[in-house]
Amino acid sequence: MSKRMITVIPGDGIGPSIIDAAIKILDKAGCDFEYEFTDAGLTALEKYGELLPQRTLDMIEKNKITLKGPLTTPVGEGFTSINVTLRKKFCLYANIRPVVSFKGTQARYDNIDIITVRENTEGMYSGLGQTLSADGSTAEATSIITRKGAEQITVFAYELARKENRKKVTIVHKANIMKSTSGLFLKVAREVSLRYPDITTDEMIVDATCMKLVMNPEIFDVIVTTNLFGDILSDLCAGLVGGLGMAPGANIGKDAAIFEAVHGSAPDIAGKNLANPTSVILASIQMLEYLGMADKAEKIRAAVTAVIAEGDRTTRDLGGTHGTTDFTQAVIDRL
Repeated sequence: MSKRMITVIPGDGIGPSIIDAAIKILDKAGCDFEYEFTDAGLTALEKYGELLPQRTLDMIEKNKITLKGPLTTPVGEGFTSINVTLRKKFCLYANIRPVVSFKGTQARYDNIDIITVRENTEGMYSGLGQTLSADGSTAEATSIITRKGAEQITVFAYELARKENRKKVTIVHKANIMKSTSGLFLKVAREVSLRYPDITTDEMIVDATCMKLVMNPEIFDVIVTTNLFGDILSDLCAGLVGGLGMAPGANIGKDAAIFEAVHGSAPDIAGKNLANPTSVILASIQMLEYLGMADKAEKIRAAVTAVIAEGDRTTRDLGGTHGTTDFTQAVIDRL
């Protein structure tokens, strides 16, 4: 039987080192994948003169499953976000960002277990209608929410909650002010919630959600929301468990999925063996769960949990003094 082929985009900055860590751990856990490497971001721009080469798009489409490091989109006019482009190109409509407390991270809380389900292709991140007046004094952008998009992501959130044996879904919106776009999202989400009487539904305005996440995060279970709000809330949630180094992300569509570290490329520490690879290791665990390899996923999660709890070979952001390679080797030793 042929091995499962995974597209790997090492990415920019610290990306190659943390992706290498994740692959070594996957191999040690006996996942038996084959990997096809390709480029995007600044690395691709330097090699091929474009941020997202056609060969990369072809490889993602062919293999269906991608593990991706952080990418850098140059700041300035004319450069579209690579992540947004990938999500739209492959209709990756669901962004799943789980955060869980790990003992030993020095985080403010020790009882966090929240999944943010973010609509990934519509809203303010759609990139539509962005204009700047000739004199540079007025800028505009268009937010579009569709019934189909709102229903699709809300159904995904409730199905995920049911599959994970979660008890509550919180619908986050700003329908009191954004009555058309956020209003439609809330209306459709309410309709969907009626199909899931076994799951408690809560509704919350986004600013109140931010406050309550800081004050009483234990009241949240699954959050479902629109693109921009989801981006902000999921980063806030990451802060509850120790930062973006502890937060993975999955982008799920009907025919493809991309699993990624959600933090930036951190060029200031690239090549210095300082980066915490946990985010992309946890993303690889999401990938294993998606592929139905729950036993391997749990094996890796247990090893990571033990290494962080012991604290002997953790990275600086976790309160340790070690680097990427030492942390990775500690997880491998545990496996």
